[in-house]
Amino acid sequence: MEEFLIVDGYNIIGAWPQLSKLKDTDLEEARDKLIHILAEYQSYSGMKVYLVFDAYMVPGLGKKYTQSKLAVLYTKEKETADELIERLVTNLMGRRKQIYVATSDMIEQHVIFGKGALRLPAGELLVKINQSRKEVRERIHPETTSKRNPFDDKLNDDVKKLFERWRRGE
Repeated sequence: MEEFLIVDGYNIIGAWPQLSKLKDTDLEEARDKLIHILAEYQSYSGMKVYLVFDAYMVPGLGKKYTQSKLAVLYTKEKETADELIERLVTNLMGRRKQIYVATSDMIEQHVIFGKGALRLPAGELLVKINQSRKEVRERIHPETTSKRNPFDDKLNDDVKKLFERWRRGE
């Protein structure tokens, strides 16, 4: 089954503590960080990710570009991010496809759920991303994340020798 994740960019920036704090001083840096995080997530999750930013008050035809293989979309003039997200859901919907929309906007969650997509609140997406990062770290450095015997370095040599003799039945 093909999986898609559509992310309401400014909603996520406002909902994640790290990005929310950053947006107050440098909105462009917050956007760049989100793009980086989602590009990374796309690469290890296998999902196709679309990041949507609202350019409602900005004149123009909207923009779509790819950064680190991540599709970044800006809305057209007089179009909201919610409208673009709903259009994307409609266009992507099909057999053997699962679409998730990451937003904490309750109204938008109900609309996309009605169109057949699954909602993914901002906090839940952050948990999924952090869990995926942890899994990748464990695959890359298995020796640092799990030891065969967690008590081994807590016991002194005499106790280890005693246990070894007991194990061998001596």
